[in-house]
Amino acid sequence: MDLTIISGLSGSGKTVALQALEDIGYYCIDNLPANLLPHFASSLMYNPDSRAAVGIDIRNRHFLETLSDSLVKLKRLGIEFRILYLSADEDTLIKRFSETRRRHPLTDMSISLVEGIRQEHQLLESLAQSANMEIDTSHTTPHELRGRIRELVGTWSGGTMMLQLVSFGHKHGNPSDADFIFDVRCLPNPYWEKCLREQTGVDQDVIDFLKTKPSTNAMIDHIYNFLTEWLPAFEAENRSYITIAIGCTGGRHRSVYVAEQLAEKLKNDDSTIHLRHRDLI
Repeated sequence: MDLTIISGLSGSGKTVALQALEDIGYYCIDNLPANLLPHFASSLMYNPDSRAAVGIDIRNRHFLETLSDSLVKLKRLGIEFRILYLSADEDTLIKRFSETRRRHPLTDMSISLVEGIRQEHQLLESLAQSANMEIDTSHTTPHELRGRIRELVGTWSGGTMMLQLVSFGHKHGNPSDADFIFDVRCLPNPYWEKCLREQTGVDQDVIDFLKTKPSTNAMIDHIYNFLTEWLPAFEAENRSYITIAIGCTGGRHRSVYVAEQLAEKLKNDDSTIHLRHRDLI
């Protein structure tokens, strides 16, 4: 049996994630009360080929205690599961709730939207820490999120760990779902070359500029050596997904080039790679 529990911050895209799983054959239930999780999972135990996903939202302050008890019961029953946690930054969540005009589950006459978002973040912090995977959807469209979910499922069924490489700009904020962040702002910056300013790290002129810099090549080699040394240890812990973020100032030149080069080197090692340039528009 393949059981995925989807939870996370309200407004982060849990419904979209469930719909993506449903589209590829998962039996999905949204807003399942946490105390019913063991009963639901038990009903599927005798069908080893069943694939199910449940969305569990925070409804009250006893949510975590109830969910924790349910997860303990699943383990006692010998039911394996994974937890996918979705998050987004505060500004993004405020914007989404403002656009949809939906009420946050923790708001009332005395609690504002911002207060509700912050309370939920605090309440779910321990769940985020215990999740098998986390996806930060702050800079992700629903279409992109569906694609990332489909890629994740491929790693679940294939039994190999997916390595996601994401380039980003520090001035736009760090990706909160990154397991490792490498700062490459110390490298020569093509931005200061007028003819390269409007280009990006995937354009040949920028590539030619950066690949001739010894510091750039040394940085790529050092990150690659670190990853090849330690990724097997993460895979041995049954991690199905790990995110490596490469950051420069704006997320358009150095981080893009370094991420591209690392992806190419790691592909040669037969690693499962997903490359994403978060701030490259």
